[in-house]
Amino acid sequence: MPEDVPVTVVEAGELVNVDPSPSRMRPIPGSRMFEIREALAVYRKTNPDGRVFDASQGDGGASLPGVPDGLLEQAFQLQLEHGTGYDKPFGTEMFRRSVVEDYWRLDAATGWGPTNVISCQGGRDALAKAYEAIQALGHGRWGDFIVVSRVPWISYNWGPYAVGANVMLAPGSEARAWELTPEGIAACVDAAAGMDGRKVAALVITSPDNPTGRTLTPERQLELTRAAFRAGIPFVLFDWIYHRVTDGDPHDLNAFLGAMEPGERERCIFLDGLTKSLGASNIRNAHLVAPERVIRFIQSRASHAVIPSFFSQAVAVAAYRMGFGDAARSIVEPTNASRKVLGSFLAEKGLRHVLGKGYYAFIDVGPWLDAAGLADSAELGAILAEQHGLAVVPGVYFSPWGGRWIRFSYALPPEETAAAAERLWAALEGLGRRPPRQGTRDSARE
Repeated sequence: MPEDVPVTVVEAGELVNVDPSPSRMRPIPGSRMFEIREALAVYRKTNPDGRVFDASQGDGGASLPGVPDGLLEQAFQLQLEHGTGYDKPFGTEMFRRSVVEDYWRLDAATGWGPTNVISCQGGRDALAKAYEAIQALGHGRWGDFIVVSRVPWISYNWGPYAVGANVMLAPGSEARAWELTPEGIAACVDAAAGMDGRKVAALVITSPDNPTGRTLTPERQLELTRAAFRAGIPFVLFDWIYHRVTDGDPHDLNAFLGAMEPGERERCIFLDGLTKSLGASNIRNAHLVAPERVIRFIQSRASHAVIPSFFSQAVAVAAYRMGFGDAARSIVEPTNASRKVLGSFLAEKGLRHVLGKGYYAFIDVGPWLDAAGLADSAELGAILAEQHGLAVVPGVYFSPWGGRWIRFSYALPPEETAAAAERLWAALEGLGRRPPRQGTRDSARE
């Protein structure tokens, strides 16, 4: 080929098809989470000596002690020893081994080991990489659906969309905290087929859930997984980022993989990391445990994109080697204590709610919205922050089906949780006539 003739990097048959989707896609909105603290600033301006409560956040490093200094010092020592040169796109061998041997303690009988692990620069990076792998290695095309629950984490609405996947909210009953069901999963596959022959590329299962706190037993998660596989969905992605924040047992990956057939394991991707259970949001460390073909796909693309920082891996290794239960105690113990405080409060006041494990309670404020003539929980959120100095997340931020609910974070010291709950109740009573007592719901048993 002459030097003065343009050439393509790949052959003609391998070129990306011309697709006008970017010209007609909906602009992805910024997260409204950042509006909440602005509303609190209004309260501070008019009440300079008033006490404020932030029950909106999902960052234990902001509301609790966060990563212990000793772990950061150990991580820094590891950084000094390691140097500052490039690492591999999967992270480092040391990190992989620590995830397998110190954290999950994976049994060789599962057939999974260090080559099934990839380090990522936080949970969002991990998810974006997983979405690409799911689409390419599943049905092999863009534009299919990622299925999530009816009231999902905000970024589940838009993260897949940003990398070429559409998002479908599964059927779900408010009475059951919008829990996924086998019937709902099958209905999603049928609905996708009716939209220009689209398919479902993956199902996302989160437990404990953000925003609702809904918690599913391993048995229930397996039931949903097999329902997805029967319906022809190639992958199930498990978001377990909150599972260590519990007063019970965290998820057991050995037991989970052991309950599956080898072919089923090859269709599962697991996400976990430091951001929640260690209060390490700005450390930005997460990892995926997945079939080797998925890891190889992500690794090759990461070599041209985001390679995880060593320091974030070093913090994880220091925590895993210590024993993660000990490392995360400063986050997990006060959050567990706050969950008990909040659960008792909600039951005493008769507030209908979902309270499983993790960081969050989802509270039904619909009767108070009606009494005050408010359209949805966004209006209530502004009132709570600006007039009462209490920040929560309006459920409508997650989806319209959460429009009569609020997310209340109890990743706080117990005394802060108790005071914030009292502030919430005082604000609700001030909205108008007190509604009749409501039923409660506690999804911890699930």
